[in-house]
Amino acid sequence: MNAYAAMKQYQTVNVNAQVSEADPHRLIQMLMEGGLQRIVQAKGAMQFNNVQLKGELIGKAIGIIGGLREALDFAKGGEVAANLDSLYAFMIQRLSIANLKNDSAILDEVAALLRDVKEGWDGIRQY
Repeated sequence: MNAYAAMKQYQTVNVNAQVSEADPHRLIQMLMEGGLQRIVQAKGAMQFNNVQLKGELIGKAIGIIGGLREALDFAKGGEVAANLDSLYAFMIQRLSIANLKNDSAILDEVAALLRDVKEGWDGIRQY
C-alpha cells in the first residue's frame, strides 16, 4: 500500500469514528467543513489545470451542500430555514457555474458564504 492510499484509509477511519460519536449539531459542522475542504481542493485542482479532479471535487461540494439543504427543518427553522434553503440553492448554482467557466473567484465567493454560515452555526453552542 503506498503512502497516499494509507493516508486516505486513515482519513476514512478517522471520519467514520467522528461521525459515529457526533451529535446532530456536530454532524452539520462536519458537513460544512467537508464542503469548505472540497471547494479549496477544487480551487487547487483548477490552478493545476486538473479538469477531472476539479469536476469531481466541485461535484462533491455540491453534494455536501445538497445534504445541508436536506437537513433543514422547515417546521422548527421557519424563516431561517427558508433563507438557508435559498442560500444553499444559490451556492449550488454558483458552484456549477464555477465548474463550467473554470472560475476560481466564484469558488472563493461560495467558500466565503459557507464560512459565514458555519461561523453562525458554530456560535449556536457558545452560550
